[in-house]
Amino acid sequence: MKVQVEKITPVLGGLVSGVDLGQPLSKDQHAEIEQALHDHQVLFFRDQKITEDQHRDFGALFGPLHIHPIYPRSDAAPEVMILDTALNDLRDNAVWHTDVSVEETPPLGSILVARKLPPVGGDTLWSSATAAYEGLSEPLKQMLDGMKATHDIAKSFPAERFGADEASRERLDQIKRANRPFSHPVIRTHPATGKKAIYVNEAFTTRIEGLDAAASESLLALLYRQIGLPEYSLRWKWRVGDVAMWDNRITQHYAVDDYRPQHRIMHRVTIIGERPV
Repeated sequence: MKVQVEKITPVLGGLVSGVDLGQPLSKDQHAEIEQALHDHQVLFFRDQKITEDQHRDFGALFGPLHIHPIYPRSDAAPEVMILDTALNDLRDNAVWHTDVSVEETPPLGSILVARKLPPVGGDTLWSSATAAYEGLSEPLKQMLDGMKATHDIAKSFPAERFGADEASRERLDQIKRANRPFSHPVIRTHPATGKKAIYVNEAFTTRIEGLDAAASESLLALLYRQIGLPEYSLRWKWRVGDVAMWDNRITQHYAVDDYRPQHRIMHRVTIIGERPV
């Protein structure tokens, strides 16, 4: 069956039909999904029934998979990260961010499966970082060209939330020592489309290099505001069995934290990408 994609907003989002992710994909289906991701930046597949192994295998079609250093992982498939509000404080997801931008080669993409949802709330928003970049003034684009920013895992995983006892604090310290901050371009270029995108985010970016603290903070605040404008975003209301796949290089997302104390479980695989340029 041919993959079909319905556009969701003018700037990003595609609703995919004609594919069962629980079954092996043909070469044509794989190529069509990859092209749709380039065209729409974030894709949604409704009513999918996939196991953790199938989730992992679908992600692995697009590249090697990342194993998160902090969040729990599946026993059956360690590449599957578990986002469970009963296991972890997930407030770090309630900011505009792109996944694990602290890595030297941060993710190409992520694939999220809805396993358990609250009766109401728990939506996720995505924003097009290419549309946000294109909405900047030309003088600002010129100023940002060539700038770099520091991304640090310690910003999103502070000891007060992830170091409840001595053992967890020691583990967190070990993780931070093994995951040193990295510098990435403030504006990165997509390797397949050539489009430019804002690549700083509230979860991991600590400063713009070469600027004093006040100037860095002001410029980051401007870029964060730009990313969050409604014109560049969509809001997805989850159903159990939904699968979302997005390009981490040119999108950011925000998991709305409005459903506590209700229980929410999502599973994610993360596809390793290339060093940003």
